[in-house]
Amino acid sequence: MFDTLSDRLASTFKNLRGKGRLSEADIDATAREIRIALLEADVALPVVRAFIKQVKERATGSEVSQALNPAQQVIKIVNEELIGILGGETRRLRFAKTAPTVIMLAGLQGAGKTTLAGKLGRWLKGQGHAPMLVACDLQRPNAVNQLSVVAERAGVAIFAPEPGNGVGDPVQVAKDSIEYARGKQHDVVIVDTAGRLGIDQELMQQAADIRDAVSPDEVLFVVDAMIGQDAVNTAEAFRDGVGFDGVVLSKLDGDARGGAALSIAHVTGKQIMFASNGEKLDDFDAFHPDRMASRILGMGDMLSLIEKAEQTFSQAEAEKMAAKLAKGPKEFTLDDFLAQMEQVRKMGSISKLLGMLPGMGQMKDQINNLDEREVDRTAAIIKSMTPAERQEPTIINGSRRARIAKGSGVDVSAVKGLVERFFDARKMMSKMAQGGGMPGMPGMPGVPGMGGGARKKKQVKQAKGKRKSGNPMKRKAEEEAAAARREAAQSGNPLGLPQGGQDPQNFELPEEFKKFMG
Repeated sequence: MFDTLSDRLASTFKNLRGKGRLSEADIDATAREIRIALLEADVALPVVRAFIKQVKERATGSEVSQALNPAQQVIKIVNEELIGILGGETRRLRFAKTAPTVIMLAGLQGAGKTTLAGKLGRWLKGQGHAPMLVACDLQRPNAVNQLSVVAERAGVAIFAPEPGNGVGDPVQVAKDSIEYARGKQHDVVIVDTAGRLGIDQELMQQAADIRDAVSPDEVLFVVDAMIGQDAVNTAEAFRDGVGFDGVVLSKLDGDARGGAALSIAHVTGKQIMFASNGEKLDDFDAFHPDRMASRILGMGDMLSLIEKAEQTFSQAEAEKMAAKLAKGPKEFTLDDFLAQMEQVRKMGSISKLLGMLPGMGQMKDQINNLDEREVDRTAAIIKSMTPAERQEPTIINGSRRARIAKGSGVDVSAVKGLVERFFDARKMMSKMAQGGGMPGMPGMPGVPGMGGGARKKKQVKQAKGKRKSGNPMKRKAEEEAAAARREAAQSGNPLGLPQGGQDPQNFELPEEFKKFMG
């Protein structure tokens, strides 16, 4: 959603690089480019004005003029101001002192409240809670059935005593759900309310009545991040009519301009708490303003990537795999490779994971064109092998490759390529596990894991095969110097120090060398 904004900001900052000092004209030009980028991204005009004012004030002050690298300092200022627009610090859910904690969802029809109720329920379940969804949208056709399906997929309980489709009292359902949750030991109740196509008095009154009936600990306003400036207007209307404590952005994976989403926290004064960025129930997480600002500026989001990895990968399994690799390359089999690949697959879309890495904004087209099915094809090839072939891929000959290719529905060349890539990857992973560092990296001598061993060997080899000079005069001088060193060594003076002019006991080091040695 923020791709266009990211691209414009990246090109703006590119013009600043290489400048040792920023003039007032440079700052004005940069501010103008940032203003255009924000307006094109559909950020609300009052927000743009406040943002640009802050950036210019800080950029023209001593903060930049005394900076070692002014361009980087300007990027830092923009990053900090973006974090401020997005709400500053991460806002956590407030839980009631005595269960159940009541969370009410409000918003327009089509904003994604029902699906988001399931996502939030699944997320809370993963945090160790026992959530329950409540079907209070009794107006929209099949809304109750939809919530039931979503709850089943999310693996959480649901309270839906009324069939919906215009039948039943949503206020009474909300009241009854609290007692039911206490009886069934549910510590979180998520109330899904009805929406409308636009703001009207009936919608506001019903939402206010449900709020008064259940006294929610959190009222979350669900907004479609794709609806543009109307998102800000709707948020202001809900804030004044019903009141809400936090914002949830849905459909962040859309291709519309997402600037309105940047505006809501600043305009309403209420922070964005959660973000939904996909159709799957696990495409949902807490909203971190600093991480979102980092993504917008193309600096990646390593913290979110690490958190996803920690949730997916078992620590015990990781240690077991590291021990295997440390023993030698042959310990790592295609079964292990398949298990690792399936673990990565569980983390979500490969392109989304790559997008979290710093600097990947420059490879946006390649990432977007990535074929996610390639992982499935690789898994199919490995699963078409016998247990013996997975344990020892060296036995895979021509006839075996043909059988595996037929079983997995690919060409023979694909099987051959996979096995060759596996051998290369196994060698590299084993070397890294043993502290050899990444092959091909320059490294530092004596530092484990930095490729020091390979570099040291290379240096020894170069010293061993040292060439003689092609200049006869220079070569003669070198040979005489070598002969002098040999004579010195034989005479008990291995350093080749002068014998006649100075007594070795009274020998003084040069002043420069003394200073160097301290």
